[in-house]
This record gives sequence, C-alpha cells and structure tokens, in this order.
Amino acid sequence: MTTATRTASVLLVGNPNVGKSTLFNALTGSRQHVVNAPGTTVELMEGTWTPADAPVTLVDLPGTYSLIARSPDEQVAASAVRDDAHDLAVVVVDATALSRSLYVLGQVARAGRPVVVALTMTDLAASRGQAPDVEALRASLGVPVVAVNGRSRAGLDGLAEAVANALHRPTHVVDVPPPAPDADLEDNLAHAQDLFDWVERVADAALPVDEHRHTLTDRVDRVLLNPWAGVPAFLAVVWAVLQLTTVVATPLMDAAAGLIDGPVAESVAAGLASLGAPAWVGSFATGGLLAGVATVLSFIPLMALIFASVTILESSGYLARVAVVTDRAMRAIGLDGRAMLPLIVGFGCNVPAVSATAVLPHARQRLLTGLLVPLTTCTARLTVYLLLAHAFFPGHAGTVVFGMYVASIALVVLGGLVARRTVMRDLRPEPLLIALPDYQWPHLRTLVAGVWTRVLSFVRKAGTVILAAVALLWVLQAIPVHGDHAPTEVPIEDSLYGATAQAVAPAFAPMGLDDWRIASSLVAGVAAKEVVVGALAQAYSVEDPGDSSDSAEATTLGERIRATLVETSGGSPGAAALAFMVFVLGYLPCLATLAEQRRLYGWRWTAGAAGAQFALAYVLATAVFQVGRLL
Repeated sequence: MTTATRTASVLLVGNPNVGKSTLFNALTGSRQHVVNAPGTTVELMEGTWTPADAPVTLVDLPGTYSLIARSPDEQVAASAVRDDAHDLAVVVVDATALSRSLYVLGQVARAGRPVVVALTMTDLAASRGQAPDVEALRASLGVPVVAVNGRSRAGLDGLAEAVANALHRPTHVVDVPPPAPDADLEDNLAHAQDLFDWVERVADAALPVDEHRHTLTDRVDRVLLNPWAGVPAFLAVVWAVLQLTTVVATPLMDAAAGLIDGPVAESVAAGLASLGAPAWVGSFATGGLLAGVATVLSFIPLMALIFASVTILESSGYLARVAVVTDRAMRAIGLDGRAMLPLIVGFGCNVPAVSATAVLPHARQRLLTGLLVPLTTCTARLTVYLLLAHAFFPGHAGTVVFGMYVASIALVVLGGLVARRTVMRDLRPEPLLIALPDYQWPHLRTLVAGVWTRVLSFVRKAGTVILAAVALLWVLQAIPVHGDHAPTEVPIEDSLYGATAQAVAPAFAPMGLDDWRIASSLVAGVAAKEVVVGALAQAYSVEDPGDSSDSAEATTLGERIRATLVETSGGSPGAAALAFMVFVLGYLPCLATLAEQRRLYGWRWTAGAAGAQFALAYVLATAVFQVGRLL
C-alpha cells in the first residue's frame, strides 16, 4: 500500500521499440530529466506524472528482451524490477509481437511486482489481422490491460485510472509459473519451459487465427534489407545527416555565436564601461565568460538537429534496418551494426556523435563506441588538413586530405581491436538479435519533448565544463610572465599561455614540430579543433587566415609555417607537416566532446581514453616524421 508520506514510483518496462519512450513522453511532457542509474553509466529518464490526485515518479527503464541480465542495461532493468522502492510496473506490451512482450511480463510477475499492462501498436496489429482481444488478455492475466497510443494520446486516461487504482489495490498476474529455486541446470530449464508454455497459452487465448497480411513494411524491407539496395540507401541517409551537421547547422551555429560575440558582447562591454569597470573586467566578461556562452550556444542548433535526426531514424524503425545491413562490418571491433550511425556522424562532428550512442542497447557498446568516436576526423580538423596540404603538397592536396580520412577509419578499427583485447575483454560480439518494428511516422510532440530534454541535459552538464575551460583559456592569455603588460594587452608570446606553449614545445621535437607557435595552436586546439588555424594566424600575426585553400592570407600563413617546419624538421618539412596532421587527427578530442563523454561515461573513462588517444597520436606522429625524413 502506498503511503502519503512519499511519492510513489512507477516503472515503465518493455522490449526495445515497443513505444515505451513515446508513452513516457506523452505521460510526463516537459516534466522529465536524464539521470544515471545508481552506480552505473546507464542513462534513465525520470519524469513526474499525475495519474490521479497525487503525482508519481515515472521511470523509463532501458528496453530489454529479458530480465536475465547479460549486460549493464539488462542488469539495471532487472534490479529496478526487484527493488521494493518501486511500487508498480507498467509493462508495455507490443500487440504486433505479443509473445515476445509476454515473456518479459512473465519475468516481472515472477519478481512479485504489481503490474498494469499498457498495450501498444494495436493499430499496426489490426492492419496485419493480428490484433489481440483485449478482454481475453485481461482475463488471462488477471491485471488491468489498457490499449494506448502515445502518439495520439488515446487510452492515456484509462491507463491513468488503472495505475491510480493499482497503487491503492495492487494487482498481480495470475497463474504465472514460479521462478526456479537455486537448483541444478535441469530444474532451471524445466522452470524456463514452464514460462514459455504460459506465454503460449496466454497468446493463444488472445490472438485470432493466423491471417497474416503483407504490409507496406514487408514490401519496403524487401528493398532495404537487400545489401545491394540497402547499403546505398544507408549511405544516402548518412549523407543527409552529414549535411545537417555541416550545411544546415553551420549557419545556425554561426548565428548563435555571432549574437553573443556581437550585439550582446558590445552591450555588456558598453554597460561595464559606463559603470567605470576596469578594462580587464570588460575583457574577461566578453572574451572569457561570453565567449564560453557563445561556444555552448553555438552547439545547441547542431545538437538539436542531430538528436532529432537520430530520434526520427530510431522511432521510424529504420535504425533497426541499418543495424542489420551493416552488422557484419562492425563485428571486427566487437560492436554490432547499430554502432555504425554514431561513428559516421562523427565525421561531421564528434559531439553529437557521442550523444548519438544513446540509441545503442547495451552500456558497454555505448561506451566503446563513444570512446572510438573522437578518432573519426570531424569537419573542424578539415581546415587544418587543407591549410597544411595546400602549403606543403600543392600538387597532391586532395590525395593527402583523402589519406587523412583513410587514416581516421584505420584508427577507429585499430582502437576497437586494442580495446577488445584490453579494457573491453568482456565485450564479445554476439549474433544480432533485433526486432524489426513496423515503419511509422514519428510523433512531433514526442520528438520535440525528447530533443528538448537531451539538449537541456547537454547545456547543464557539458556546457558548464566548456564555459569554465574557455574562461580559463582567457585567464592564461591575460597573465603576463614577461614584460609589464596590462591584462588586456599581453602579447601572446609573453603570456602564461605563450610561456606554457614554449615549455611544452620541446616535447614535439620527435615529430619535427619543436616551435612554440605550433605548440600554442595545439594547446588551443583542445578547446576546439577549428581554433588551430586561428591560433596559428594569431601567433604568426596574420590578420585573417581566411579560406585555407585559396586565399592570399592563407598562402602567407602557409609559407610562414613552412619556413618554421624547414627549421624544426632539419630540412624535412613535408614529413613534419604529415606528422602535424596525424597528431591533430588523434591527439585529444575538443572540450565539448570531452564534456559530453564525461557526462555519459564519467571522468575515469573519459580521462583514460583521452590519455590513451594522446599517447597513440604521439607515437604515430613521431613514427610518421621519423620514417618520412628518411624517405
């Protein structure tokens, strides 16, 4: 019996792709947030729902096909179902795959948890001639069964009434066979068979005689699951997603950053000046704090577009087909086909690619994929490649840039193979067992609610890290270590930032890059890879690096870098330039990516992966220079 002294807790349990998250969004609206399951990196959605007079906490558990835990996600779901801190389980049952859903329902019932059943996908089941009889299902189970549709919100009032009644008068599934006691294998198998027999009896009582009809989904799958057509279709989808991260998102990102860097910064500077604030205060407010705010805001359009794209692909049912088509290619690094999309998004931008790993079903797969994403060469690194390729290999610039993308793919494969033999030894490639849901249109209300929640989580958690780091960078550039300079007038080479670059520059000597200007650009590149070219231009006193492929200023910057590398490389500037590009490819993710990794996986995994990635990039860049100078 639920008391009035605490808020009741209700679990949403079900298979993947049964409409569980859509139902959660419909019930909680904007009153939801992302949390981590205690002691894990598994993300859960929690929200507030008011089915009657008193609000309850609704917890959307990871989708699972079984409560016999073989992954962290399944362990979280199983532990929550067995935890007496939760009062009720709403088991979401897919009408198009009744037996599969009933298996999980039987396991929830075996755990002794009170149950209400939410029956989804009834319209799709009816189109196939396989709609279950709700009354027969209710009679067989002995608990409330409510047909719901999270998109149209049909049945939500009936579900609210059933949950409110069950919280006061708990309802348990009847006639479900008891779980196996601690016994030998033969007894456990017998109890498992008892559960399968129960599932079959309930399904037979509720389902009509099999009159399966071929649907639009069946016809489309004949094309999209055929490798000859499915792979080109997938590449077309990837192209469209990458267009969002570049062509569509870039103007929005520039506009968001420009709003802060322009009118807002000018207004703040003018306001502080009118108040008589010292010059350094105004510089810190605009060049430190507001610059950090501009960086965070510039990511919001990109993150929203990618979250929306991935949500649409997942909720439409297409992402499951991508997993099938690309599965074989991903098995070499211990992942399955579902990991392909986040990795490819990484070639547009690493930040939303790390976030996109949320669609993967198992925490260890999400972790490995998220740690491999920074090895994909994002478009921000492309500006560095173009500058150096045109300056050092003018007749083969295109080939060199293409080679960097090939090297990036090779690093992803190498990183995956190394991880599988070290920190991810427990990750074993398993046969891809995935339900292929019917194609359906995503619901706009659910889409907007989900995107808003995840963008807000990014701003709150990753945004604070980015803001602090950008402010720290301003402080380093404003502190003079040589000469008597005001904080707002410190030449970069005389600042603490410049002194740090000079101190670390000798560490790049094995790559032929022992120069403080090169080192300072790499330090700045940790904030954002597109800053590398700007930092080089600043260090070489070039006013505007412009377009690195054909601008006169960019040519001047390229010539100055070439003169530097001729000196630092001992006469092998081409080898040093290649080492520079290889190091930029792999040395560290940008701050935004690190912040998102920290949000999803914690500091320990983020710091460990960053250290390993830096060491790998250092060794490879050194090898490229040392071998290249001998050729």
